[in-house]
Amino acid sequence: MARTDTVTVGGSPMATYIASPAGDGPHPAIVVMCHIGGVDAFTKDRCDRLAAEGFVAFAPDIFHYHDWTEDRNERRATLRDPRMVADIEAALAHVEAVEKVDGNRLGILGHCLGGRTALLGAGAIPRFRALAKYYGGRTTASWGEGLASPFGLIANIKGPVIGFFGNLDEGPSPADVDMLEAELRRCGVPVEFHRYDVAGHAFQDHTEPARYHQGAAEDAWAKTLAFFRRTLGAD
Repeated sequence: MARTDTVTVGGSPMATYIASPAGDGPHPAIVVMCHIGGVDAFTKDRCDRLAAEGFVAFAPDIFHYHDWTEDRNERRATLRDPRMVADIEAALAHVEAVEKVDGNRLGILGHCLGGRTALLGAGAIPRFRALAKYYGGRTTASWGEGLASPFGLIANIKGPVIGFFGNLDEGPSPADVDMLEAELRRCGVPVEFHRYDVAGHAFQDHTEPARYHQGAAEDAWAKTLAFFRRTLGAD
């Protein structure tokens, strides 16, 4: 079952898509951080798929502070890291209030821009016990004052990390992925990265046929589900 609730954060109404599994719970929960397309068909599909596997999955619309613009660079420029952390915390508090969630079994996942913000959330909010990161770049720069970059917060991550990347991608490039993996290991964070020679950026997004790579997408998703079952359990 899925619906969209409105959560007020920073004085602004934020739409939050929530997909819930069958059964009484309490269930593990996963925040799904949206990509540059927002909480669109792809992001909702990921939430629905997770719910079908026994997780409460929810996606906060981090673009709620500004009117929607079709220019993705303008859209990205409206984002600020401290506000996105507040968005995650507000969405999580709402979901815990209205759903049967086990607050000790929380994960976070994101694709592209969402891969960056999922890393940010895992580093800024110690409650998360698992992070799945898909091809998110731009991790070394801080967006807004008052908070270190996602890369700079890696030492604060409290659970294992799994990552998926296309070796044909230029953002993050294979060298960027190497740097991220090295920092996770240096900080003692358990890490498992998977790289696909045949894939580029956004290879899991089935709504973009030019980028979608079925083999890599299906393999990565199977590994993602196994990772969350192992780290968070599922009902």
